[in-house]
Amino acid sequence: ISGLTADARIVINRARVECQSHRLTVEDPVTVEYITRYIASLKQRYTQSNGRRPFGISALIVGFDFDGTPRLYQTDPSGTYHAWKANAIGRGAKSVREFLEKNYTDEAIETDDLTIKLVIKALLEVVQSGGKNIELAVMKREQLLKV
Repeated sequence: ISGLTADARIVINRARVECQSHRLTVEDPVTVEYITRYIASLKQRYTQSNGRRPFGISALIVGFDFDGTPRLYQTDPSGTYHAWKANAIGRGAKSVREFLEKNYTDEAIETDDLTIKLVIKALLEVVQSGGKNIELAVMKREQLLKV
């Protein structure tokens, strides 16, 4: 999430409640697209409501569908959302996106090691202090998040 921390906290809490409510009602976890649509519609309602200001955050929402397909969505403050294969938000996002457009291929993400190398190279395009301040997490289906 990139933007105002207080707004992020509100959106995250509302998304958590929606995930729990959905699970209790339907007895299945939400899909990545479902929760992305929920977050986008919440942001869009705040954009058009009288007396409320829009949420000042963009978010990348990542997860796996039931069939194991990885998904990446981006929502912006206006309430729109888009699916991506790779993306970046926040300060320096334009440079990272340009790097990914030039270097992202199916071969570049064939293995975990190649994917991590691509991500680190993309981040080094914008990180001033070299690799000292980079923190990376690897998400795999049905496994704990590795940092």
